[in-house]
Amino acid sequence: MPWRERRHGRSGRSGINTGMLTPPIIIIKKKSGHGGHHGGAWKVAYADFVTALMALFIVLWLMNSSQRIQVAVSGYFRDPNGTATKAGSSVTGSGQSLPLKKNEDMAKLKEQLQKTIQSMNDLDKLNKNIEITVTAEGLRIELLESEKGTFFDSGSATLNKTGQEMLALLAVELGKVPNHLSIEGHTDAKPFSGKRSYSNWELSADRANAARRLMQQSGLRPDQVSQVRGFADQRLRNLKDALDPSNRRISIIVQYFSGTADEAESPGDDTKESGEGKLSAAGAKAESENVGK
Repeated sequence: MPWRERRHGRSGRSGINTGMLTPPIIIIKKKSGHGGHHGGAWKVAYADFVTALMALFIVLWLMNSSQRIQVAVSGYFRDPNGTATKAGSSVTGSGQSLPLKKNEDMAKLKEQLQKTIQSMNDLDKLNKNIEITVTAEGLRIELLESEKGTFFDSGSATLNKTGQEMLALLAVELGKVPNHLSIEGHTDAKPFSGKRSYSNWELSADRANAARRLMQQSGLRPDQVSQVRGFADQRLRNLKDALDPSNRRISIIVQYFSGTADEAESPGDDTKESGEGKLSAAGAKAESENVGK
């Protein structure tokens, strides 16, 4: 019995102890410092937003720009290397230098030249001696002589002061466009009374060359003039009066841009007006027949 009591007493104490278990102690430790990394997704979204905003501003700018700028920008995105020469600056100065292909472009150049010429002194005296027209060849600028001589000394290929100022002014403006130029000299039907070996043919060609030299010194590029021609009295301006002083003139033609590699369309290349073209074609045919034989 003593052993049982002793055993029961132990179990009793053991039962009492198990009912009085103390709860576990939980220790919470707080870490101080910044939060974890949130990633870079917001940067991508911000970059997309800025890009879209820039594109919107570019579209709004293009909508308010001229047609030339729109064509140049669209051409750049289509072919960045092939349209680099359509806009920018040249040696003669900065400004738009887009090729003139259509009548609309020539009309704009005509207006610009007229505004520039109006800035000259003594405009009233030159108003009847300058004609600018848009033709099938291109923009034709004609400097018409008067009885006393307006741009050249009478019977000479020497430019006077007025002629030098006018051609220098035109050279600065025309040097901004990439189009090629053709310069023509014309005379009236009155025979040249001077040297025996010198006629209206030489006079018209020398005047055209004198205009070319001065314009190249004043702003034209060295390769911009594609043709210098003297027609004497073969292309009269006033057919009813072959002796009219206005038949004595210098014609500057801004040729249309053909869109080929280097050159603009060349007026006067039609074989109907050029005997040289017919002769070369006939010679080529004869040569081919000889080779066949």
